[in-house]
Amino acid sequence: MINSIKKLWDMFTTLLVLVVVVLAILLVGMRFAGFQVFTVLSGSMEPAYHTGSVIYVKEVDYTTLQPGDVITFMISEDMVATHRIVGVVPDDEDPSVLRYRTKGDANDAEDGTLVHYKNIIGSPVFTIPYLGYVASYIQNPPGSYIAIAGAAFILMLSFLPDLFAKDDDEEEKSDKKVFKA
Repeated sequence: MINSIKKLWDMFTTLLVLVVVVLAILLVGMRFAGFQVFTVLSGSMEPAYHTGSVIYVKEVDYTTLQPGDVITFMISEDMVATHRIVGVVPDDEDPSVLRYRTKGDANDAEDGTLVHYKNIIGSPVFTIPYLGYVASYIQNPPGSYIAIAGAAFILMLSFLPDLFAKDDDEEEKSDKKVFKA
């Protein structure tokens, strides 16, 4: 009975640790593979990119971009957007300087300003729906505190059976001691 509970407990904690590791890889580890990770905060690109999704953006050569391509770009120092290119506009004085006219798929009108090629971060490669809600939650208090406490709790859970096993082993050894007179 105790062995089956211990096996069940081990499977539960292993699954919990596996989920945390997969989330860490999806939210942080992908950066090591050259992706930038962004959370979709608005519905301007519905249905291609749903609100609350995470998009993985890879750097792209701006000279290869064409109308129809989706780009992620800086609007300001604090704001990033992902919209579809609807036009490429070369500069009148220097044709090597490109600007892009963009529009969100769900928007009725094009964006009010052109995107300078230096503001392009990259192009989305893939997306994971709903993961952005988790990412946004754990990036700000109280979610970050809960995530840290949860990680500590999972760590404690993984060592808990070992602590009880040592106590059981010590009890068995003390029961087996034979005293000679």
